Amino acid sequence: MAAALMNRRANGRIKVRSAGSEPASQLNPAVVLALAEIGIDISDEKPKKLSDDEIENVDVVVTMGCGDSCPYYPGKRYLDWQLEDPAGKTIEAVRPILHEIDRLVMTLLDELLSP
Repeated sequence: MAAALMNRRANGRIKVRSAGSEPASQLNPAVVLALAEIGIDISDEKPKKLSDDEIENVDVVVTMGCGDSCPYYPGKRYLDWQLEDPAGKTIEAVRPILHEIDRLVMTLLDELLSP
């Protein structure tokens, strides 16, 4: 959700990558539906495992409560967004998580684009 929202909000001004330390085998259908409700189609996306190569060229790593299972890369700025995991949740439960992620994305985007 965060990558999809940042891609929309940044409108090409920031390169965004999405990957997980322990990605699911498929997208969460409620997340796909919640994003579709606001005009973001991620239905063709696939969960991806975080790789060392991807992290090498990033400035900020946003984690979402993965704790010790998140790999650490020295010299990178980390933000850990403590959010409820949408796995197994209904769309009604996913919507508030989506709105909170969008709020965090906007805050980060403002910070990254500020002179």
